[in-house]
Amino acid sequence: MISTGSIHRIRRIDLRGAAVAGAAPLDYRAAVPRAEFDVEAAIEVVRPIVDAVRDRGVEAIREFSAKFDGVEQVDIVVPAEVRRTALAELDPAIRAGLEESIRRLRTTCEAELEHDVVTDLGPGARVTHRMVPVQRVGLYVPGGLAPLVSSVIMNVVPAQVAGVDSIALTSSPNKAFGGLPHPTILAACELLGIEEVYAVGGAQAIAMFAHGAGPCRRVDLVTGPGNIYTVTAKRILKGVVGIDSEAGPTEIAVLADDTANAAYVAADLISQAEHDPLAASVLVTPSEALADDVEAELDKQVSVTRHVERIRASLSGRQSGIVLVDDLEQGLEVVNAYAAEHLEIQTVDAAALAGRVRNAGAVFVGSFAPVSLGDYCAGSNHVLPTGGCACHSSGLSVRAFLKAVHVVDYTREGLAEVADHVVTLAEAEDLPGHGAAVRVRFER
Repeated sequence: MISTGSIHRIRRIDLRGAAVAGAAPLDYRAAVPRAEFDVEAAIEVVRPIVDAVRDRGVEAIREFSAKFDGVEQVDIVVPAEVRRTALAELDPAIRAGLEESIRRLRTTCEAELEHDVVTDLGPGARVTHRMVPVQRVGLYVPGGLAPLVSSVIMNVVPAQVAGVDSIALTSSPNKAFGGLPHPTILAACELLGIEEVYAVGGAQAIAMFAHGAGPCRRVDLVTGPGNIYTVTAKRILKGVVGIDSEAGPTEIAVLADDTANAAYVAADLISQAEHDPLAASVLVTPSEALADDVEAELDKQVSVTRHVERIRASLSGRQSGIVLVDDLEQGLEVVNAYAAEHLEIQTVDAAALAGRVRNAGAVFVGSFAPVSLGDYCAGSNHVLPTGGCACHSSGLSVRAFLKAVHVVDYTREGLAEVADHVVTLAEAEDLPGHGAAVRVRFER
């Protein structure tokens, strides 16, 4: 049962009693709907942009910057002196925050870095699982509704730890800053030592990376979140270039019981709602009293936020809601089916419940691990799978910038031990040339 409430109120979805003995199990993923994010519908808009950048390069990029960003560009490259000035003029408190975020994320990335694995299968028979960094990557940092300086860190640090040789970064040109990206984004680039920075946004930025345009050489992999046009460009160009994911609007799910602090829960729901009118904020709880208290807190807190209209649009959208369940066991089933980008557990014995979560981009345990912590300074990465993709995909990490290569090193003795098996299997597949390539080594 769904109750919509007034236009600015978060709705309720009542799943209590859904698990009836003998009845078909309820599809919880369908029961908690998401915002409409139709990449397929955007393809006809985005494909001409991608094709134009492929065919006409920087000329097309300038046209799209004028059309979509209201910026007349002479050069898409951000000059080094502009980056240096941005860092010199950066508020010391912001710099300190960026440096701590970098330190913590670098620490976890270094701990996660995989090393080569050597397996000896017998005398003269060795296979090495070698980790090789991607050679060149293009990092996309959104600069639309908010200048996501934290996304500079989340993309750059794991690429650097992985050992990527060549890193290019782009963010939307901003009319308010003379056609350049936001100064805080440029300051973060300089702080991290990124010397190749472009003022290009949207689908045209992804196409620039994939095909190469003007001073920007083509890359091997593109990472970073973006709007539907950026995501659509990734889908179109997947195969031409590697991508991290098709990340859509942000989302938070909170699994909470009657021990949770309603003010904390409401604040966390609001924190993600302020990203985008399509952002999803979902509370799953067996406590109707908590639901009432959270709703009252939302009414109180939303009215004093800076981005009231954006937040109200998100909280009142079809993608947000308070889901009532029979108990935490049903709640766990719901959040596992929903597979949220961010999942908070605010319950008794939150760590034990968190250990049973299978599907989430990142899990935040207890009352003092809000999603905002993960956005900036937890040491985790905030580029995470959305739209239910957490059931099969992971967030951005150092592993995204590494490839595994098997190095096969056999001697004559090692090959001799399995030569007959190779010939037999080759004949079974009617590929006699495969077997002959082994036999020839033992005929002389």
